[in-house]
Amino acid sequence: MQTYENLSRRAAELSPYLLSVLRIMLALLFIEHGTMKLFDFPHSDMFHGFQPFSLEGISGMMEFFLGGILMLFGLFTRPAAFLMSGLMAAAYFMVHAPKGFYPALNMGEAAVIYSFVFLFFAFAGGGAWSLDRQLFGPVRRDYPLRGFVHPAE
Repeated sequence: MQTYENLSRRAAELSPYLLSVLRIMLALLFIEHGTMKLFDFPHSDMFHGFQPFSLEGISGMMEFFLGGILMLFGLFTRPAAFLMSGLMAAAYFMVHAPKGFYPALNMGEAAVIYSFVFLFFAFAGGGAWSLDRQLFGPVRRDYPLRGFVHPAE
């Protein structure tokens, strides 16, 4: 039992750092998707004939600049993540859902996962290695439920 408590305590101590690692990797993948649309790098036939001033083009700009860059540095993480969550939900319903109900069959799994992971970051913040934390300090957590103790405390 003592070993489990020690592991749980250590995991709680490391969670803000692993949250930052997840945020950075998510941002890098998102930036790659944005550069595929905007700069054709890395090259993908999926975006052949891409129109930069179309709805898809504007969403690519938002992915790259707004979402990816802000999330990479952890700057304004919560509002950026909330916007990106909505953008990915809209992308799912506009592009993938008309092809079928199941995300595995309509190729919408990534959009669904991105949407929910961004929604998580909208509430969790950017983690220990974020500009938000450096500029604005750690977020004070007041839990409205009596007797609730955060696992990291």
